[in-house]
Amino acid sequence: MKFKILVLLGIVVFFSSCKKDLSIKESAFSKSHVPGDYILDAPENWWQWCMAPIYDTSNKLHVFMSAIPNDGSWTKDSKIVHYTAKSPEGPYTFVDTIFASKTHTYHNPQVSQVNNTYVLVYLLKNRETPGINQEIGIATSKSLDGPWTESPHNPIIKASGKQGDGANIVHASNPTFVKDKDGKFRIYYKSITDAYGSERHREISLALSDNIEGPYENYSENPLISYADKGLDIEDCYAFLYKDSYYMIVEDRKGIKEMLEGKIRDDGLIKPGGWRPGLIYKSEDGINWGRPEIGYKTNEQYFGDKLARTERPHILWKNGEPEYLFLACHDEDPSAGFFVKIDGWIPN
Repeated sequence: MKFKILVLLGIVVFFSSCKKDLSIKESAFSKSHVPGDYILDAPENWWQWCMAPIYDTSNKLHVFMSAIPNDGSWTKDSKIVHYTAKSPEGPYTFVDTIFASKTHTYHNPQVSQVNNTYVLVYLLKNRETPGINQEIGIATSKSLDGPWTESPHNPIIKASGKQGDGANIVHASNPTFVKDKDGKFRIYYKSITDAYGSERHREISLALSDNIEGPYENYSENPLISYADKGLDIEDCYAFLYKDSYYMIVEDRKGIKEMLEGKIRDDGLIKPGGWRPGLIYKSEDGINWGRPEIGYKTNEQYFGDKLARTERPHILWKNGEPEYLFLACHDEDPSAGFFVKIDGWIPN
């Protein structure tokens, strides 16, 4: 009898040890974060969003971001503004408005440098079209102080055409720009198609070009990352090439982490938006992305504050190394968001 019990216990232990660990672990990137501070209070009657930071050649910090009047709408009235500071802590000085228009809204910028050229990509939308019909623009400059020249191919990624699965593209927004290993140029972006009828699910797609200004062509096997078949969204990608690997930080908009862990979700309790930690993916070719890890935390986890929407990740680079992570945050104070220091990140 004793022998049988031991055998049964051995079988239980064996199968328990063989059970696959589905947990989404915290990445070394996230573990390196040291909470900083909330920054960039909006002027009276305005709110600001999506901080895109970059240093110039003299190590002055420039931040480009969206500004929206309180009595307006970001889908109609957003503009891109420019601030400078000596360091992420501030204080910040308003410089000028980069892009504003009576016919289009400019929103969610991301800024990069390629040799001696600065590259700004952004959401571009005709203010008279329905909210979902967003597109993508690009502009370049030899100086962060401008002037900025918009590409003659704008909108470089349109809310039209076909995805790799044959679905019709109805939306393209929230771009991130990368010079790839082959010296060509990539724009990863949030896409939405009509593949699921009236249901609209956010996915991550890719467009490529031999020239910064374009024209850009959609990758034939889009979307690259999608959980649309699960009824889940993913968006706000920030992609970069570091130590010969591609990385992508995204907002986990509807609980992808829990789904991948095999947990039962209660959709009635899932608030859409950045109420959860973000995710980070790694890829050797920037096409095939593996299983994610936790990429950043919420304002509640960093600061102990009341939970707010933490979105739009952007890295501030210094001498080719990631120095700070900036995150937009809808909070009760007037700040655009906050930053955390990236301290000693060693990629796996």
